[in-house]
Amino acid sequence: MNLLHLKYAVVIAETNSMTRAADKLYTAQPNLSRAIRELEGTLGITIFKRTSKGIYPTPEGEEFLGYARKILNQVDEIEEMYKGSGKRSRKFSISVPRASYIACAFTDFVKMMDVSESAEYFYKETNALRAVNNVTGEDYRLGIIRYQESFDRNFKDMLSEKSLHGEMVFEFRYRLLMSAAHPLAQKQIICLSDLKPYVEIAHADPYIPSLSLSAARKNEIADDTDKIIFVFERASQMDILSESSNTFMWVSPVPGRLLEKYNLVERECDDFSRVYKDVLIYREGYRLTETDQMFIDKLMEVKRGLNK
Repeated sequence: MNLLHLKYAVVIAETNSMTRAADKLYTAQPNLSRAIRELEGTLGITIFKRTSKGIYPTPEGEEFLGYARKILNQVDEIEEMYKGSGKRSRKFSISVPRASYIACAFTDFVKMMDVSESAEYFYKETNALRAVNNVTGEDYRLGIIRYQESFDRNFKDMLSEKSLHGEMVFEFRYRLLMSAAHPLAQKQIICLSDLKPYVEIAHADPYIPSLSLSAARKNEIADDTDKIIFVFERASQMDILSESSNTFMWVSPVPGRLLEKYNLVERECDDFSRVYKDVLIYREGYRLTETDQMFIDKLMEVKRGLNK
């Protein structure tokens, strides 16, 4: 057994395909097949099962892959610690929902960087599925996923299946975000029927385990909504909301400094009762670094400052 064979197994598990794994690893498919056979022979277990839909780990294989990922992560950390000048490079990576309070926390976190140190920070805004895949695929150490409370079991089951640890970050009701010049901005309490004449902005890629994209969208968007703009970027949504006074969006609580910057207001909707959760995720067995904890502390600080 060697490190290269461990890496082969992990990439096959990520892609569920010998062909795609071979392409990603820049090697021939027969080499992969032979390496996995040797690995299975050495360990005395079957790591993967072949199905018509692809290659998937067996229960024993899942256990082995968990150890393999830990070993490869430790090797990476050792290389980072001792390569080059011998100074350890500060690493941080997180995949998150498109949420203003999280972005503000990351901004505050970046301000704490010591410019005399070597550092690489990765911050990616995306949906829950891609955040999970980014963390399980080893590209990102941390993730935050957002989902409706009514789908709590779906997501908890998925995290368990993928050997991910979850910690609650924030539980909240969505609010309406709109320009201070919006016709409804002067109303303190807004009803769903008040929104009918206006244009909703929504993220284009919601995700709920076991539901199709179309079903997930239907769950997130009111049946009577007939004017909608789908976006992927949080920056785009802020610009549209700021410049177009006939648009609105359902969001988690927004820090006051961003409301002021973009001339926006938050309003509650009296008959919108859905509760959402933001959950921090990372691989089981992963130990939070000092840098990870610094970000989490900033996240909690910004959350405490929200007008909840």
